[in-house]
Amino acid sequence: MWEFSTATATETQCVAKKLAALLEAGDLLILSGELGAGKTTFTQGLGHSLGVRSGIISPTFVLVRIHPNLVDGPNPGGPDLVHVDAYRLGSPGELDDIDLENTMDTSVTVVEWGADRVEHLAASRLEIEFVRSVGGSGAQDVPYDAGLLEHVDASGFDADTDGDDDEPRLLRLRAVGPRWHGVDFSGLGHGVDSGATTNGID
Repeated sequence: MWEFSTATATETQCVAKKLAALLEAGDLLILSGELGAGKTTFTQGLGHSLGVRSGIISPTFVLVRIHPNLVDGPNPGGPDLVHVDAYRLGSPGELDDIDLENTMDTSVTVVEWGADRVEHLAASRLEIEFVRSVGGSGAQDVPYDAGLLEHVDASGFDADTDGDDDEPRLLRLRAVGPRWHGVDFSGLGHGVDSGATTNGID
């Protein structure tokens, strides 16, 4: 288990941008945490460094958004980003109906609310839990409230009506499967002003 402490949305995105440098087509990321914990903000940071089309917001109603790699972006020829919101999906079978298998090989796939729903999609995955210092323990995803749906504010960051992107967070990363065997994630915390803490305890 690797842990990274961040104090602002910018620092959360900094961790994501560094992680993006390790990603390649076929990788699966499963994001968990309460509403407003920073899952979409983190995905925005990934998308920026992957060099995909901008406009990343939580795909709450459409379930899946595909952001293609930009030939004139910072990472031409890199993978697309497939961004999924699995909260409304009741079973792995329902997820199969949206045919993620067709994009897995050419994309980095990020699934919010994906725990216990998408692990069957790949032999290896990164599981990232977002824990807010305010408003919840972050141990598990909390029940979804349609009245608190995420929206995009004027700055382009994803925000929640009950959340504050610029508050301390703990990001817990667990690497599963042969793809990530022996990979050192400690560098993801370098340059984060709040002083990211890491450990390799699994």
